[in-house]
Amino acid sequence: MNNELKEHIRQLHRQAFIIDAHCDLTYDVANFRDRGHQKVIETNYLESFKAGGVDLIVSAIFIHDYFLPEMGLRKALDQISYLHDEMDETPGKFKLCRTMSQAQAAKSEGQIALFLSLEGADPLQNDPGLLRIFYELGVRGLGLTWSRRNYLADGSFFFPAKEGQKGGLTPFGFEVVKKAEELGMFIDISHLNDEGFWDVMGAASKPVIASHSNCRQLTGMMRNLDDEQIKAIIKKGGVIGMNGVSKIVSPDKEAPNFGDLADHVDHIAELGGVDHIGLGLDICHGSPNFLNLPPDLPAFDIIAEHRELEGLTCELITRGYTDKQIIGILGGNFRRVYQQILG
Repeated sequence: MNNELKEHIRQLHRQAFIIDAHCDLTYDVANFRDRGHQKVIETNYLESFKAGGVDLIVSAIFIHDYFLPEMGLRKALDQISYLHDEMDETPGKFKLCRTMSQAQAAKSEGQIALFLSLEGADPLQNDPGLLRIFYELGVRGLGLTWSRRNYLADGSFFFPAKEGQKGGLTPFGFEVVKKAEELGMFIDISHLNDEGFWDVMGAASKPVIASHSNCRQLTGMMRNLDDEQIKAIIKKGGVIGMNGVSKIVSPDKEAPNFGDLADHVDHIAELGGVDHIGLGLDICHGSPNFLNLPPDLPAFDIIAEHRELEGLTCELITRGYTDKQIIGILGGNFRRVYQQILG
Protein backbone atom coordinates (compact mmCIF):
# COMPACT_ATOMS: atom_id res chain seq x y z
CA MET A 1 0.00 0.00 0.00
CA ASN A 2 1.60 3.27 -1.11
CA ASN A 3 1.60 6.46 0.92
CA GLU A 4 -1.01 8.15 -1.28
CA LEU A 5 -3.48 5.29 -0.71
CA LYS A 6 -2.74 5.28 3.02
CA GLU A 7 -3.51 8.99 3.25
CA HIS A 8 -6.68 8.52 1.22
CA ILE A 9 -7.87 5.86 3.68
CA ARG A 10 -7.03 8.03 6.69
CA GLN A 11 -8.85 10.97 5.16
CA LEU A 12 -11.99 8.86 4.63
CA HIS A 13 -11.87 7.62 8.23
CA ARG A 14 -11.54 11.18 9.48
CA GLN A 15 -14.52 12.32 7.41
CA ALA A 16 -16.75 9.36 8.27
CA PHE A 17 -18.87 8.83 11.36
CA ILE A 18 -17.81 5.20 11.79
CA ILE A 19 -20.42 2.84 13.22
CA ASP A 20 -20.21 -0.84 14.10
CA ALA A 21 -23.85 -1.89 14.32
CA HIS A 22 -23.15 -5.12 16.19
CA CYS A 23 -20.61 -5.92 18.88
CA ASP A 24 -21.18 -8.32 21.80
CA LEU A 25 -19.50 -5.80 24.07
CA THR A 26 -21.72 -5.95 27.15
CA TYR A 27 -21.78 -9.76 27.00
CA ASP A 28 -17.98 -9.78 26.98
CA VAL A 29 -17.79 -7.20 29.76
CA ALA A 30 -20.17 -9.23 31.95
CA ASN A 31 -18.20 -12.44 31.48
CA PHE A 32 -14.94 -10.78 32.52
CA ARG A 33 -16.46 -8.81 35.41
CA ASP A 34 -18.14 -11.97 36.74
CA ARG A 35 -14.59 -13.31 37.03
CA GLY A 36 -13.27 -10.31 38.95
CA HIS A 37 -11.95 -8.10 36.14
CA GLN A 38 -12.48 -4.35 35.99
CA LYS A 39 -12.02 -1.72 33.27
CA VAL A 40 -12.67 -4.37 30.62
CA ILE A 41 -13.49 -1.90 27.84
CA GLU A 42 -10.46 0.24 28.62
CA THR A 43 -8.19 -2.82 28.75
CA ASN A 44 -9.52 -4.90 25.85
CA TYR A 45 -11.23 -2.50 23.45
CA LEU A 46 -10.63 1.21 23.83
CA GLU A 47 -7.27 1.46 22.07
CA SER A 48 -8.53 -0.51 19.07
CA PHE A 49 -11.76 1.52 18.89
CA LYS A 50 -9.69 4.70 18.72
CA ALA A 51 -7.16 3.29 16.27
CA GLY A 52 -10.01 2.27 13.97
CA GLY A 53 -11.62 5.70 14.23
CA VAL A 54 -14.83 4.19 15.61
CA ASP A 55 -17.41 6.75 16.71
CA LEU A 56 -20.37 4.54 17.68
CA ILE A 57 -20.63 0.93 18.85
CA VAL A 58 -23.99 -0.81 19.08
CA SER A 59 -23.50 -3.13 22.02
CA ALA A 60 -25.66 -6.25 21.94
CA ILE A 61 -27.15 -7.72 25.11
CA PHE A 62 -26.81 -11.44 24.45
CA ILE A 63 -27.91 -14.20 26.84
CA HIS A 64 -26.37 -17.66 26.56
CA ASP A 65 -28.65 -20.69 26.28
CA TYR A 66 -27.78 -22.06 29.69
CA PHE A 67 -29.22 -19.02 31.49
CA LEU A 68 -32.60 -19.33 29.79
CA PRO A 69 -35.37 -19.00 30.61
CA GLU A 70 -35.08 -18.44 34.36
CA MET A 71 -32.10 -16.05 34.44
CA GLY A 72 -32.53 -14.17 31.15
CA LEU A 73 -33.91 -10.99 32.68
CA ARG A 74 -31.37 -10.92 35.49
CA LYS A 75 -28.42 -11.46 33.15
CA ALA A 76 -29.62 -8.72 30.79
CA LEU A 77 -29.94 -6.24 33.65
CA ASP A 78 -26.53 -7.28 34.96
CA GLN A 79 -24.97 -6.42 31.59
CA ILE A 80 -26.46 -2.93 31.68
CA SER A 81 -25.33 -2.46 35.27
CA TYR A 82 -21.81 -3.60 34.44
CA LEU A 83 -21.64 -1.09 31.59
CA HIS A 84 -22.38 1.71 34.05
CA ASP A 85 -19.61 0.36 36.31
CA GLU A 86 -17.25 0.50 33.33
CA MET A 87 -18.19 4.12 32.61
CA ASP A 88 -17.59 5.03 36.26
CA GLU A 89 -14.17 3.36 36.21
CA THR A 90 -13.12 4.96 32.92
CA PRO A 91 -14.79 8.39 32.93
CA GLY A 92 -14.88 10.57 29.85
CA LYS A 93 -13.88 7.84 27.35
CA PHE A 94 -17.16 6.26 26.26
CA LYS A 95 -20.78 7.18 26.83
CA LEU A 96 -24.16 5.43 26.75
CA CYS A 97 -26.32 7.35 24.27
CA ARG A 98 -30.00 7.17 23.38
CA THR A 99 -30.16 9.29 20.22
CA MET A 100 -27.92 10.09 17.26
CA SER A 101 -27.78 13.67 18.51
CA GLN A 102 -26.25 12.40 21.76
CA ALA A 103 -23.87 10.15 19.83
CA GLN A 104 -22.68 13.07 17.71
CA ALA A 105 -22.20 15.16 20.86
CA ALA A 106 -20.16 12.34 22.40
CA LYS A 107 -17.84 12.41 19.40
CA SER A 108 -17.37 16.16 19.75
CA GLU A 109 -16.42 15.53 23.39
CA GLY A 110 -13.80 12.97 22.36
CA GLN A 111 -15.86 10.03 23.60
CA ILE A 112 -16.99 6.85 21.87
CA ALA A 113 -20.77 6.57 21.79
CA LEU A 114 -22.52 3.34 22.79
CA PHE A 115 -26.03 2.22 21.89
CA LEU A 116 -27.63 -0.79 23.57
CA SER A 117 -29.59 -3.42 21.67
CA LEU A 118 -31.20 -6.72 22.65
CA GLU A 119 -29.78 -9.61 20.64
CA GLY A 120 -32.92 -11.67 21.05
CA ALA A 121 -35.91 -10.61 23.13
CA ASP A 122 -35.52 -13.59 25.48
CA PRO A 123 -35.25 -11.39 28.62
CA LEU A 124 -38.82 -10.18 28.00
CA GLN A 125 -40.15 -13.74 28.12
CA ASN A 126 -43.88 -13.06 27.51
CA ASP A 127 -44.19 -9.73 29.34
CA PRO A 128 -44.58 -6.77 26.95
CA GLY A 129 -44.28 -4.33 29.86
CA LEU A 130 -40.59 -5.19 30.24
CA LEU A 131 -39.83 -3.63 26.86
CA ARG A 132 -40.62 -0.19 28.30
CA ILE A 133 -38.27 -0.87 31.22
CA PHE A 134 -35.42 -1.71 28.85
CA TYR A 135 -36.20 1.38 26.82
CA GLU A 136 -35.99 3.57 29.94
CA LEU A 137 -32.64 1.92 30.75
CA GLY A 138 -31.32 3.08 27.37
CA VAL A 139 -31.91 0.09 25.10
CA ARG A 140 -32.71 1.38 21.62
CA GLY A 141 -32.43 -1.70 19.42
CA LEU A 142 -34.64 -4.79 19.39
CA GLY A 143 -33.22 -7.93 17.81
CA LEU A 144 -36.25 -10.22 17.92
CA THR A 145 -34.39 -13.52 18.17
CA TRP A 146 -30.99 -15.10 18.37
CA SER A 147 -30.68 -18.42 16.51
CA ARG A 148 -33.32 -20.14 18.63
CA ARG A 149 -37.04 -19.96 19.39
CA ASN A 150 -38.51 -17.56 21.92
CA TYR A 151 -41.94 -16.14 22.71
CA LEU A 152 -41.78 -13.75 19.73
CA ALA A 153 -40.57 -15.90 16.85
CA ASP A 154 -38.25 -18.62 15.59
CA GLY A 155 -34.57 -17.93 14.97
CA SER A 156 -32.51 -19.03 11.99
CA PHE A 157 -29.98 -21.78 12.59
CA PHE A 158 -26.41 -21.45 11.41
CA PHE A 159 -26.57 -24.89 9.83
CA PRO A 160 -29.44 -27.33 9.20
CA ALA A 161 -30.83 -28.79 12.42
CA LYS A 162 -33.67 -31.10 13.30
CA GLU A 163 -36.68 -29.01 14.24
CA GLY A 164 -40.46 -29.13 14.18
CA GLN A 165 -42.81 -26.94 12.19
CA LYS A 166 -41.31 -23.48 11.64
CA GLY A 167 -43.26 -20.42 12.64
CA GLY A 168 -43.24 -16.72 11.90
CA LEU A 169 -44.05 -13.99 14.41
CA THR A 170 -46.32 -15.04 17.23
CA PRO A 171 -49.17 -12.75 18.36
CA PHE A 172 -46.80 -11.61 21.12
CA GLY A 173 -44.14 -10.94 18.47
CA PHE A 174 -46.48 -8.67 16.51
CA GLU A 175 -47.37 -6.85 19.74
CA VAL A 176 -43.73 -6.27 20.64
CA VAL A 177 -42.79 -5.01 17.16
CA LYS A 178 -45.62 -2.48 17.33
CA LYS A 179 -44.68 -1.41 20.86
CA ALA A 180 -40.99 -1.08 19.98
CA GLU A 181 -41.78 1.22 17.05
CA GLU A 182 -44.09 3.31 19.22
CA LEU A 183 -41.34 3.71 21.82
CA GLY A 184 -38.80 4.70 19.18
CA MET A 185 -36.63 1.59 18.93
CA PHE A 186 -35.12 0.18 15.76
CA ILE A 187 -36.06 -3.38 14.73
CA ASP A 188 -33.22 -5.78 13.89
CA ILE A 189 -33.99 -8.96 11.92
CA SER A 190 -30.55 -10.60 12.06
CA HIS A 191 -30.92 -14.18 13.40
CA LEU A 192 -34.66 -14.25 12.56
CA ASN A 193 -35.92 -17.06 10.30
CA ASP A 194 -37.39 -16.41 6.86
CA GLU A 195 -41.00 -16.74 7.97
CA GLY A 196 -40.50 -14.19 10.74
CA PHE A 197 -38.57 -11.87 8.43
CA TRP A 198 -41.52 -11.48 6.09
CA ASP A 199 -43.93 -11.01 8.99
CA VAL A 200 -41.75 -8.16 10.29
CA MET A 201 -41.52 -6.53 6.88
CA GLY A 202 -45.30 -6.53 6.71
CA ALA A 203 -45.79 -5.28 10.25
CA ALA A 204 -43.09 -2.60 10.53
CA SER A 205 -43.89 0.96 9.50
CA LYS A 206 -40.29 2.23 9.72
CA PRO A 207 -36.96 1.13 8.24
CA VAL A 208 -35.77 -2.26 9.46
CA ILE A 209 -32.11 -3.22 9.84
CA ALA A 210 -30.15 -6.45 9.65
CA SER A 211 -27.33 -5.50 11.99
CA HIS A 212 -24.95 -8.36 11.13
CA SER A 213 -26.03 -10.48 8.17
CA ASN A 214 -24.43 -11.19 4.80
CA CYS A 215 -25.65 -12.55 1.46
CA ARG A 216 -27.09 -16.05 1.15
CA GLN A 217 -26.32 -16.05 -2.57
CA LEU A 218 -22.61 -16.10 -1.66
CA THR A 219 -22.77 -18.08 1.58
CA GLY A 220 -25.76 -20.35 1.64
CA MET A 221 -26.61 -20.44 5.32
CA MET A 222 -29.93 -19.40 6.78
CA ARG A 223 -28.26 -16.73 8.93
CA ASN A 224 -27.67 -14.74 5.75
CA LEU A 225 -30.23 -12.91 3.61
CA ASP A 226 -31.48 -14.02 0.23
CA ASP A 227 -31.80 -11.54 -2.61
CA GLU A 228 -35.52 -10.90 -2.10
CA GLN A 229 -34.94 -10.13 1.58
CA ILE A 230 -32.11 -7.75 0.70
CA LYS A 231 -34.36 -5.96 -1.79
CA ALA A 232 -37.14 -5.73 0.80
CA ILE A 233 -34.81 -4.09 3.35
CA ILE A 234 -33.61 -1.66 0.67
CA LYS A 235 -37.20 -0.82 -0.32
CA LYS A 236 -38.08 -0.14 3.33
CA GLY A 237 -35.11 2.19 3.72
CA GLY A 238 -33.13 -0.07 6.05
CA VAL A 239 -29.46 -1.04 6.25
CA ILE A 240 -27.58 -4.35 6.25
CA GLY A 241 -24.44 -4.62 8.39
CA MET A 242 -21.60 -6.71 6.97
CA ASN A 243 -20.61 -9.53 9.33
CA GLY A 244 -16.88 -10.33 9.47
CA VAL A 245 -17.11 -13.83 10.98
CA SER A 246 -15.35 -16.22 8.60
CA LYS A 247 -18.08 -18.86 8.50
CA ILE A 248 -20.69 -16.25 7.60
CA VAL A 249 -18.45 -14.71 4.94
CA SER A 250 -17.09 -17.81 3.18
CA PRO A 251 -17.45 -21.15 5.03
CA ASP A 252 -15.65 -23.21 2.40
CA LYS A 253 -12.46 -21.18 2.50
CA GLU A 254 -9.80 -21.92 5.08
CA ALA A 255 -8.80 -18.27 5.38
CA PRO A 256 -11.32 -15.81 3.89
CA ASN A 257 -10.07 -12.23 3.71
CA PHE A 258 -11.10 -8.61 3.14
CA GLY A 259 -11.83 -9.41 -0.49
CA ASP A 260 -14.31 -12.13 0.42
CA LEU A 261 -16.10 -9.73 2.77
CA ALA A 262 -16.14 -7.06 0.07
CA ASP A 263 -17.78 -9.57 -2.28
CA HIS A 264 -20.88 -9.34 -0.07
CA VAL A 265 -20.75 -5.55 -0.34
CA ASP A 266 -20.56 -5.89 -4.12
CA HIS A 267 -23.55 -8.23 -4.22
CA ILE A 268 -25.81 -5.87 -2.28
CA ALA A 269 -24.59 -2.94 -4.37
CA GLU A 270 -25.47 -4.87 -7.54
CA LEU A 271 -29.01 -5.27 -6.17
CA GLY A 272 -29.25 -1.48 -5.91
CA GLY A 273 -28.33 -1.22 -2.24
CA VAL A 274 -25.01 0.62 -2.04
CA ASP A 275 -26.69 3.24 0.19
CA HIS A 276 -28.07 0.48 2.42
CA ILE A 277 -24.81 -1.21 3.45
CA GLY A 278 -23.02 -0.74 6.76
CA LEU A 279 -20.80 -2.58 9.22
CA GLY A 280 -21.95 -5.11 11.79
CA LEU A 281 -18.64 -6.82 12.30
CA ASP A 282 -19.61 -9.10 15.22
CA ILE A 283 -16.19 -8.71 16.86
CA CYS A 284 -15.95 -9.72 20.50
CA HIS A 285 -12.53 -10.54 21.87
CA GLY A 286 -13.63 -12.70 24.76
CA SER A 287 -16.68 -14.46 23.36
CA PRO A 288 -14.89 -17.58 22.09
CA ASN A 289 -13.72 -18.17 25.66
CA PHE A 290 -17.30 -18.31 26.94
CA LEU A 291 -19.50 -19.56 24.10
CA ASN A 292 -18.19 -23.16 23.96
CA LEU A 293 -18.64 -23.32 20.21
CA PRO A 294 -19.01 -26.84 18.79
CA PRO A 295 -15.94 -28.30 17.07
CA ASP A 296 -17.71 -28.26 13.69
CA LEU A 297 -18.04 -24.46 13.86
CA PRO A 298 -14.45 -23.17 13.92
CA ALA A 299 -14.54 -19.49 13.06
CA PHE A 300 -12.43 -16.37 13.27
CA ASP A 301 -12.94 -12.66 12.68
CA ILE A 302 -11.69 -11.47 9.29
CA ILE A 303 -11.41 -8.05 10.92
CA ALA A 304 -10.05 -9.19 14.26
CA GLU A 305 -9.95 -5.71 15.79
CA HIS A 306 -11.42 -2.38 14.78
CA ARG A 307 -7.91 -1.06 14.17
CA GLU A 308 -7.84 -3.35 11.09
CA LEU A 309 -10.84 -1.62 9.49
CA GLU A 310 -8.55 0.26 7.10
CA GLY A 311 -8.00 -3.03 5.26
CA LEU A 312 -11.65 -3.17 4.22
CA THR A 313 -11.62 0.51 3.26
CA CYS A 314 -8.58 -0.16 1.08
CA GLU A 315 -10.40 -3.03 -0.63
CA LEU A 316 -13.44 -0.83 -1.34
CA ILE A 317 -11.26 1.93 -2.80
CA THR A 318 -9.51 -0.62 -5.02
CA ARG A 319 -12.88 -1.86 -6.27
CA GLY A 320 -13.88 1.60 -7.38
CA TYR A 321 -16.35 2.69 -4.71
CA THR A 322 -16.58 6.47 -4.45
CA ASP A 323 -15.58 8.36 -1.32
CA LYS A 324 -19.23 9.17 -0.66
CA GLN A 325 -20.23 5.51 -0.94
CA ILE A 326 -17.42 4.37 1.37
CA ILE A 327 -18.27 7.01 3.97
CA GLY A 328 -21.84 5.70 3.84
CA ILE A 329 -20.72 2.09 4.32
CA LEU A 330 -18.43 3.05 7.20
CA GLY A 331 -21.33 4.56 9.09
CA GLY A 332 -23.30 7.15 7.18
CA ASN A 333 -26.02 4.74 6.11
CA PHE A 334 -26.69 3.46 9.63
CA ARG A 335 -26.44 7.02 10.90
CA ARG A 336 -29.26 8.02 8.56
CA VAL A 337 -31.59 5.28 9.82
CA TYR A 338 -30.72 5.81 13.49
CA GLN A 339 -31.36 9.53 13.07
CA GLN A 340 -34.73 8.84 11.50
CA ILE A 341 -35.86 6.45 14.25
CA LEU A 342 -34.06 7.69 17.37
CA GLY A 343 -33.58 11.37 16.65
